[in-house]
Amino acid sequence: MRIPCCYCGARGHEEFTYLGDATLARPSTEIGAPADDATAAAWHDYVYVRDNPSGRHRELWQHTGGCRAWLVVTRDTRTHEIHGVEAARDVALAREATHE
Repeated sequence: MRIPCCYCGARGHEEFTYLGDATLARPSTEIGAPADDATAAAWHDYVYVRDNPSGRHRELWQHTGGCRAWLVVTRDTRTHEIHGVEAARDVALAREATHE
């Protein structure tokens, strides 16, 4: 499988490290706020509960053997076909802009 890095071009998957589901949203907590059962449950689900999707899925990868960039890769989990790659920073900035 070859992953097209936004900065380095297409490289073998051996240069990359899979880091997980790119669609998960981190639970929001306020600094100094007391933890409650709902917060603990949300963090438990975020850390331990994962889907095993079949088909197109957005994943977080890091180009550890190259430029070290974090990437959001849209990949078909059945065929390993890459449908798109975006810089994770751009995805995060776009997500922030829609939540303002």
